[in-house]
Amino acid sequence: MTELPRKTDQRALRRDVFVASCCGALVVGMVGAAYAAAPLYTWFCKTTGFGGTTQVSEKAPDNVLDRTLTIRFDSNVAPGLPWKFVPEQNEIQVRIGAVATVRYKVVNEAAREIAGQAGYNVSPPTVGAYFSKINCFCFTEQRLKAGETREMTVVFYVDPALVKDSDQDDLNTITLSYTFYRLREPDQPVAEAPKKNLSKL
Repeated sequence: MTELPRKTDQRALRRDVFVASCCGALVVGMVGAAYAAAPLYTWFCKTTGFGGTTQVSEKAPDNVLDRTLTIRFDSNVAPGLPWKFVPEQNEIQVRIGAVATVRYKVVNEAAREIAGQAGYNVSPPTVGAYFSKINCFCFTEQRLKAGETREMTVVFYVDPALVKDSDQDDLNTITLSYTFYRLREPDQPVAEAPKKNLSKL
């Protein structure tokens, strides 16, 4: 009669250890997935153009097609950033495969130096896989002194592979949109107050 409870206890203990191990593995997996989610999502967007994420290229394509698209330029500034940000042209006509250069102007209207960085996308979102940038100000931090005006350039092309995508047959217009966000500045150390010479008091 004493053996039955002991075996039952051993089975219960094995079951509890198994369940605890599974829960521990699940927690570790979830933490790992949380850390990997942002880089994986970024990689996925850059690879597929998902959500209007554009591509990055080092050189122009070999052929330029006769088909022409209208490229529109949108500029925005997030709340809390006292900058004026506008494109020099609202839209241009570009042949597929041809390299185009467009300039934006940004002005820091604050009385102090501020750092910002631009986020970007294109619409319709499905075009992101075919919109390639050779040079873009959005890849780097922009730090403007009080009242400073800066001209920034984006160099891009529309990949000729777009014409092989039947979903893009009716495409006439692409909108390239930028939004500048304020970068958080590191906290400045607080200067210590000078120590009083207590011996003179």
